[in-house]
Amino acid sequence: MYEKPLPIVDPGTEFFWREAKAHRLTIPQCQDCGKHHFYPRALCPHCFSDRLEWTQISGKGTVYSYTVARKPAGPAFLPDVPYVIALVDLAEGPRMMSNVMTASPDSVRIGDAVEITFDDVTPEVSLPKFRLVREAG
Repeated sequence: MYEKPLPIVDPGTEFFWREAKAHRLTIPQCQDCGKHHFYPRALCPHCFSDRLEWTQISGKGTVYSYTVARKPAGPAFLPDVPYVIALVDLAEGPRMMSNVMTASPDSVRIGDAVEITFDDVTPEVSLPKFRLVREAG
């Protein structure tokens, strides 16, 4: 049984979570200015247009910043310590917070190349996370 917090799925994020369950990273792209954004919302944060389209993106990015959590955020996170929480600059432009999944948390560095992976935490929810490109494959 999964004991960590689960995302709140609402009408604005339902498509994102459905796509994540299918192991696709899909985010809004503005049809007026052309920019992608994350987190999903009703208006483009760049030009305030409501002409948005969901677009599957590459899932590639670089670590902008990170921290290694050495104390759990609660009892359910204890088995994961130490774990990496990172801000990832996606290749398409937006910045996304997630985990970098690695057996060596102390090896993560700013600027590291990462790629998407999905953690199927329940039958209904898959969480987008990242792995270091140098460890992939």
